[in-house]
Amino acid sequence: MELSMTTPDDRTAKRNVAILVLAQAILGAQMPMIFTIGGLAGQSLATNACFATLPISLIVAGSMISATPISAIMQRWGRATGFLVGTTFGAVGAAIGAYGLYLGSFPLFLLGSFLTGTYMSAHGFYRFAAADTASDAFRPKAISYVMAGGLLAAILGKHLVVETSEAFVVPFMGTYMAIIVLNLVGSVLFFFLKIPRPERPKADAPKGRSRAELLRDPVILTAVICAVVSYALMNLVMTSTPLAVVGCGFSQESAANVVMSHVLAMYIPSFFTGHLIARFGVRRIVAAGLVILAGAGLVALQGVEIENFYLALILLGLGWNFGFIGATAMLAEAHDASERGRMQGLNDFLVFGGVTMASVASGGLMNCSGGSPVEGWSAVNMAMAPFLALAGGTLIWMMMRPKAA
Repeated sequence: MELSMTTPDDRTAKRNVAILVLAQAILGAQMPMIFTIGGLAGQSLATNACFATLPISLIVAGSMISATPISAIMQRWGRATGFLVGTTFGAVGAAIGAYGLYLGSFPLFLLGSFLTGTYMSAHGFYRFAAADTASDAFRPKAISYVMAGGLLAAILGKHLVVETSEAFVVPFMGTYMAIIVLNLVGSVLFFFLKIPRPERPKADAPKGRSRAELLRDPVILTAVICAVVSYALMNLVMTSTPLAVVGCGFSQESAANVVMSHVLAMYIPSFFTGHLIARFGVRRIVAAGLVILAGAGLVALQGVEIENFYLALILLGLGWNFGFIGATAMLAEAHDASERGRMQGLNDFLVFGGVTMASVASGGLMNCSGGSPVEGWSAVNMAMAPFLALAGGTLIWMMMRPKAA
């Protein structure tokens, strides 16, 4: 039976949101797990400390490269198929990563990280899937609720890291084994999604705007830039955090706790971000997110006590939430169904392209700027300033344009 793309009472949308929240909680747990130990594992394998965060960089690079193909798969065969492709790559990537740790092979570990990026790309489409069957009124809340599933992911991921990182003789190998199980278990959820496969366009159907035309739309351009900056800067700082915390004399468990607090701050606000967008408007929420991200950098620059790490990373998560969810909602309102696959794939390609560059820069700034972890941490946080100025300037430019334009 063909389902309508919007349902007045949103029953189908709410069912899909519930499933996607579970997927976010179970499958999404692998992301905080990887970002907690990826740099530490890389540091243990790499011959040059400047390449410690290269595994995380390759995850994001894999996500960037696979964003357009995953979007095309979903456009042709449906969301569930794309999500299953993602979990398959997530399991295979984790298996190769575990084998690389067992052999002590940095190149093999990097290959597993790169393949894991395809899962990360598919994971990014949960928020768009939440909007597919939602009414205009429910759409921001649907996106927000699915993102809130990351709250459970943060808690589950932190505890799995603590329980598994030293479970085998080879450090961190147990964590990657646990990630394989998460992907296999979580895959079952997608068989219960009820999102209609997009109809193949008829010969005389509107083809929508090209990618270049889409990016010339001021609202779309602003949404993309704000999404890229919010996600890239969050990744820039978060990737270096475990290295900074441990480098400043604290334990790996402290690093895991700081990352968990950050991920909680990323997702707890999602319970009300959609309501805030509905009340104050998406532009104000995105602006608030950029201001909070700037606050995170300022707090981090004040010192390297454990309290500074906690507060800075909590602000970083909150700023990401407002900036990225707001940008997603802004983008969802600025293109139609015929442009969905094209625009969403392009958006995530650009987002994860920015995140890839940020994660590569993170390791270089942290380990190769100055002679101490404190100097490296300061360099990471100071690097946020020009990009926040870019996003903020673009948002102000869009808001000052005449409404008829």
